[in-house]
Amino acid sequence: MLTRARRLFRHLLRHRSTRVTTEGTRFLFFTLAVAVAAINTGNNLFYLLLAMMLSIILMSGIMAEYCLRRLEFHRHLPDLVYTGEPVTATVVVANRKSRLPSFSLHLWDVTGKQDFDRGLNVWQLMPGASQILSYPLIATRRGRLRFDGVRVGTSFPFGLFHKKAYYPLDGSVVVAPVIRPVESALLQGFTLFGQDFSLPRKGHGSDLYNLRQYQAGDDSRTIHWLSTARTSKLMVRETEAEDQRRVTLLLSLLAPLSHERLFEEAVSLTASMVQDFGARGYQVRLVVGGVSSPFGQGETHLLSLMETLALCERRSPDGPESQSLSDNVSYDPEGGATILLVPWGEPRKLFRGVHPDGIVTESMLQGRLHAV
Repeated sequence: MLTRARRLFRHLLRHRSTRVTTEGTRFLFFTLAVAVAAINTGNNLFYLLLAMMLSIILMSGIMAEYCLRRLEFHRHLPDLVYTGEPVTATVVVANRKSRLPSFSLHLWDVTGKQDFDRGLNVWQLMPGASQILSYPLIATRRGRLRFDGVRVGTSFPFGLFHKKAYYPLDGSVVVAPVIRPVESALLQGFTLFGQDFSLPRKGHGSDLYNLRQYQAGDDSRTIHWLSTARTSKLMVRETEAEDQRRVTLLLSLLAPLSHERLFEEAVSLTASMVQDFGARGYQVRLVVGGVSSPFGQGETHLLSLMETLALCERRSPDGPESQSLSDNVSYDPEGGATILLVPWGEPRKLFRGVHPDGIVTESMLQGRLHAV
């Protein structure tokens, strides 16, 4: 019994807090004055008034505690958000008490031991009822934004005390880099732009890709009769897949601490290019450090690339990662255009063996950063 009482006491200390409000302070001083007057005069009216005031104090503590008990919270977040862009987050609060309602609840998000006031209020929550609260969420930096829990407070019923309770509620959301339009001036020196990198690849289409000898299982409708008559061998045609434009973006993670802003600008530009090429119908491959994605297109693929960029971290040039990154690139000569983004260092040394169609250098990133 004593052990359970100790555990309950430690739990209350960890997850409960009580603060006397300004009105509460005045009421306590007035109660103290009435107590002194009752003792000095022995007047029963003063004792009766004192008893009523003490009852109000006791009632405030008990009712506030019951308002905060047996609450349940659920948080709903999008899978990915973009830095600086508002999204809607929701919190569902439910009263799991069987009889008593909760009144005048105010909620805070708890992140990294800090309380964030989202302006969420529940004035009345009946037993067994729930309420959905929505608020705009704006992330200020890329990465993984973590939520530790929810803190709920109330000053019910008389406003003498403000009591808070903490409910653990883990959650996280991936915050993608800032997306800005890719300036054409930045890309003037790239051989990529002004050209159409449609790559001849075998697949379903209308244009001729190749002629080869017939093999068992080939569709008879693909037989090329003119070549068959000329070679006296049964020949079939292979068509060229349509819409196979490809681009590979290689982002270097190497940068000293002094280049932190340039590195973040490089990550932001890479994300902007991913979105821009995706909108143009390109198949995009992303190589970030040791992480290489396959070529792909579509919303799901682009979201995966954004998540990779959101969680990548700068690496010190003095660490073991300072060796050439080209070993991590399965470079394919038919892989379309290749663009390097290098916030620090010599691109040719960092990506040995890679022959890019364009390079975003440190000076180009500085110009883009100053233009913001």
